[in-house]
Amino acid sequence: MKPPGPLSAILLLLLALSTVSPARAQPPEPADERGAFTILFENDILGALGDDSHYTQGLRFSYLAREEQVWKSVRAAARALPFFPDDSALRASWSLGQNLYTPEDIKTTELIEDDRPYAAWLYFAAGLIADTRRSLDIVEFSVGMVGPAALGEPLQKWVHSVIDSPEPRGWHNQLSNEPTLQIFYERNWRRPWTPAWLGAVGLTSDVTPHLGGALGNVFIHAGGGGTIRLGTDLPADYGAPRMRPSLPGSEFFVPSKRISAYLFAGLEARAVARNIFLDGNTFASSHSVEKFPFVGDFQGGLAVVILDMRLSFTYVFRTREFMLQDDADKFGAIALSFRI
Repeated sequence: MKPPGPLSAILLLLLALSTVSPARAQPPEPADERGAFTILFENDILGALGDDSHYTQGLRFSYLAREEQVWKSVRAAARALPFFPDDSALRASWSLGQNLYTPEDIKTTELIEDDRPYAAWLYFAAGLIADTRRSLDIVEFSVGMVGPAALGEPLQKWVHSVIDSPEPRGWHNQLSNEPTLQIFYERNWRRPWTPAWLGAVGLTSDVTPHLGGALGNVFIHAGGGGTIRLGTDLPADYGAPRMRPSLPGSEFFVPSKRISAYLFAGLEARAVARNIFLDGNTFASSHSVEKFPFVGDFQGGLAVVILDMRLSFTYVFRTREFMLQDDADKFGAIALSFRI
């Protein structure tokens, strides 16, 4: 039997989630007085066993402030937004990140017209999250640069020289410099759900459907999906952090015990109107390829929480993003978060 496509899989998962009985109301939890610092590293070497192409690397450093440590003007604006619940706790976040993209053959100096362009994106992001312990709203604004100013070429060449990998020789074909403005929004609903047979063996589980979208000159898309977690004493988080576009996760976490761990699996389907790393520069002529209008992400992994530290690994399978792409992309993500 042919496996369902990403959109069909999303619909099946959301239908299953809709049949889960909601958890009983819990008393409000005290404010969390800890912030969190996260280092996130994504690379195709972690998922493709030696492949080095397409979305080849992402690196991000993030800080998430403690609850309600936001400016009064920002708090007032958030309370006026219809999608930020009045009973939510607000947190501010700041991130510095860089993404690198290359074609499959990095050894040639020639422009490979039937493969994706070389590109790098360097950005600074500021965000706000609203957490009710049952739902999480995230809005994030970023400013940055695509092109040589994003420093993708020197970074990849240096890394490859250190690990003795082939030198990428086609960066002179990369996208031109272009300032970027981007906004992301995500809504997650976490629903605890532990059948009696799971509880009998000391395990807990939950499901988290989500919807989201992006608008800007880097990405324009809308999508939805869900995540399932299974483990011991699940911490109050919404999954492992990831680079966007992706399934959502959260930099913050509130551990329930001194040591806990969980397995997770999820999927998302996105309708894509723009992806600068496939469509090329917005205001200048550049190399581009014809993209698929729909993309699916399937992921699974493990997270371990020890006291105020969380370490996670995520394996990602992403369906083909452009018409002449030979195969789906596989990559991995490692995230380390500290509550401080």
